[in-house]
Amino acid sequence: MKNPVAKTELPVARKPRRAPGEIRERILQAAGEEFKSFGFSGATTLNIARRAEVTEAQLFRYFGSKQVLFREAVFEPLVRHFDEFDAKHVHGTPESITLRENAHLYISELQQFIREHSKMLMSLVFAQTYAPFTTPGVGGIDSLQSYFAKGAAMMTRRTGGKAKVAPKLMVRVSFAAVLACILFKDWMFPAGLASEQEISEAIIDFVIDGITVDLDPARKS
Repeated sequence: MKNPVAKTELPVARKPRRAPGEIRERILQAAGEEFKSFGFSGATTLNIARRAEVTEAQLFRYFGSKQVLFREAVFEPLVRHFDEFDAKHVHGTPESITLRENAHLYISELQQFIREHSKMLMSLVFAQTYAPFTTPGVGGIDSLQSYFAKGAAMMTRRTGGKAKVAPKLMVRVSFAAVLACILFKDWMFPAGLASEQEISEAIIDFVIDGITVDLDPARKS
């Protein structure tokens, strides 16, 4: 009687050991995707861990809470982007161009900036709605506050301090108008109402008409 042929056991493939820095980056990337897709309230640490191919225990070793992870994955990059935008568009605005010309350029690029970061901004909106005491808000974006202050100062100079609407209020209302039109575009502008270009130009004209209301006609053009 022949002896049965012994089965050869194949070695179990082991996943390569990841460095701590790699694990942290994987978690941050996965968290950014999860928060952008589902907002602060809809995202779960379990799904983030699965996306990153780590355990929840590992996730919490690197980030002590969901709030901390949100700040690192969404808020900090958004602040960095605002810093870069602020440095490019607010500092050193030449007085040689008209307020209308400067406003048209700035609002056009602000729309593009918001479009590129709409998911991050929406996540921040959700976070403030559902966890206002544990997550950062726009008050924590120093570059945005810097923009408001510098924009108000520029409007004050160009209106000679005789504005119908306080510049510090007008600059925030203008920003909010652009932000809302971009973030809620699908809801506010149903298909067939207008083209993307028409919507963009309408936003620009609306904001410019508002911020130039205090200027003499000769200074607007």
